[in-house]
Amino acid sequence: MSLLRVLDLSKSFFGVRVLDGVDFTLESGEVLGLVGENGAGKSTVMKIVGGVYLPDGGSIELDGATLRLGRPLDAERVGIATVYQEFNLLPDATVAENIFLGREPSRLGAVNRRAMERGAEEVLAEIGVVGISPRDRVSELSVAQQQMVEIAKAVSINARVIQMDEPTSALADHEVELLFSVIHRLKARGVGIVYVSHRLREVFTLCDRVVILKDGALVATRPTAELTEDEVVRLMVGRPIATYFPDRALESPGRTPVLTLDHVGNDWVDDISLEIRAGEILGIAGLQGSGRTELLAGVFGSIPFTRGTVTAPGGVVHASHPLDAIERGIAMIPEDRKREGLQMEQSIRDNALAVIRAAFPRRMGAAGDGALEMLGRLEVVARSDAQDVKFLSGGNQQKVVLAKWLIAEPKVLLLDEPTRGIDVGAKVAIYRLMRDLADAGFAVVMVSSELPEVIGMADRIAVMRDGTLAAILPPGSSEVVILAAAMGSGAAA
Repeated sequence: MSLLRVLDLSKSFFGVRVLDGVDFTLESGEVLGLVGENGAGKSTVMKIVGGVYLPDGGSIELDGATLRLGRPLDAERVGIATVYQEFNLLPDATVAENIFLGREPSRLGAVNRRAMERGAEEVLAEIGVVGISPRDRVSELSVAQQQMVEIAKAVSINARVIQMDEPTSALADHEVELLFSVIHRLKARGVGIVYVSHRLREVFTLCDRVVILKDGALVATRPTAELTEDEVVRLMVGRPIATYFPDRALESPGRTPVLTLDHVGNDWVDDISLEIRAGEILGIAGLQGSGRTELLAGVFGSIPFTRGTVTAPGGVVHASHPLDAIERGIAMIPEDRKREGLQMEQSIRDNALAVIRAAFPRRMGAAGDGALEMLGRLEVVARSDAQDVKFLSGGNQQKVVLAKWLIAEPKVLLLDEPTRGIDVGAKVAIYRLMRDLADAGFAVVMVSSELPEVIGMADRIAVMRDGTLAAILPPGSSEVVILAAAMGSGAAA
């Protein structure tokens, strides 16, 4: 008998069907990948199983018993826990208080803090987490540590099913390894895990089977060993992985530099000399902490360079503040679009006009029509431009970030992890936009942790290591060569 059975689930919102007869099973000790584009129905399935939504049709069974889940607490009581991408933690409370929130042990009518902290310590040790004290405040923890607290909460309720929504989207490589080790421990204990991720490499590394959704319907459920990444992509979006990347521009060594970095540095990067050229995509690769993001921040003026010079055709660029860079035609799409790229409580239109409003207020009168046109060109899917941006999918949010900068007509576009946390279809749209911009004469600089993305998109590849420029590599360089340069193995020549 399967641990969990999802049977013929259906759900509609405002007359639009978002789930249509979805079925799958989860076994004890299994990691089940749940994949699909944004809008495929993954989040809706998770929220129904987690007790957030009631289904319009179908049922959920645990150990053969049909569940009636009207709220998240009902799911927790039967042993189903969900770790969402946006953590549900109290930042000013301690680790122990968060783990046992609403279930605090008591003694003589008062919270027994000693028992609560001892219980939190046991749970953290049970899943192999070190370096976190039950007395630590959650606000003082890293993102990875906060995620461990969420998982510890799930374990503390004796969860038999744990759902994880994009659990590695904000983690560094070594933090991903920690998460995977915790998942393996849970699996060994017989916990069933539903794992939602856009990162197919993780799905193939971690998951035993894969459930593929498209447009709210079940496309396939297959053992991971019987699939390839190309097959999963084809099933998700109807096209093979080979069509991810648009054709690279023809080589043109004579492309004009729009920015020249000459021995620039600050507290994070040192002695960087590099040309940023019109009409090309410059990919920046490197390990976490190598200085990739800090290099972009130096160019943009958010972490100004303190030595060396940056020159443009009009002379030396003094970017001591982002407004200086914006006035010189430099745009920056940050890694964290929700915290740094968007005002989540404001409308699409207000977000699209944010740069014009802040940097070029005299152009506001003519910018409204331009904003609508740009949002249309980028194919932002929304009810209207008055819709709050928080209700958009990740891919559409990223398009709004791009729109607000493109309306300002920059010459240099700095992109930090431009496809992080968005689905395959949205990635392809972003890739095509980047290539179109380069073909139109923009200088595009892209930082990415995904080496296939760097290899597939870049006309040149700059590799960072320990805050320095380790190598400039030609397009199409292999992962082995890029990693050799990033790690300093000497094999990159």
